[in-house]
Amino acid sequence: MNDTGVPTAREGFVEAPATNVVRRGTQSDAAALAQLRLEFRGPRAPNVESETEFLTRCETWMRARLGDDSIWRVWLLEWNRDLIGAVWLQVVEKLPNPTAESELHAYVSNFYVRPNHRNTGGGSLLLRAALDEAERLGVDSIFLWPSARSRPLYERHGFAVSENVLVRKITGPNQ
Repeated sequence: MNDTGVPTAREGFVEAPATNVVRRGTQSDAAALAQLRLEFRGPRAPNVESETEFLTRCETWMRARLGDDSIWRVWLLEWNRDLIGAVWLQVVEKLPNPTAESELHAYVSNFYVRPNHRNTGGGSLLLRAALDEAERLGVDSIFLWPSARSRPLYERHGFAVSENVLVRKITGPNQ
């Protein structure tokens, strides 16, 4: 041990401090992502299917959308190799334009970090990964529906209320 109390290489190894790591999700992450989705959305309202039914359906849906040619992308936030958050980005095609205007939009969805890991910078790392992908693809606009709690994070990353988008809420028997 050296004079600061840190073990030397001969006495053993020193474990690195835990850090947030962001990586692109793959089809093999579908089960863990489905569990995270249940954790994020399940408590918001009464569930209409069993946990097992939902996880099976969600995992199948996610696995089908995490292939290399998918319009969906997801980034995972890990802490000590444990999944603690994720953000999804959907690329939305526009009709072809005869001008130099971009032909892509993007939609940010299902952005969630487990409560005990919030306010540590991990959310910003996730969002930055999604924004970097949108920039790499030449997307012209990114849209999302923020919660009151998430709005400051999005604003720190350049999001603002748009005056040129109209939304019509559809109400039906399932809503």
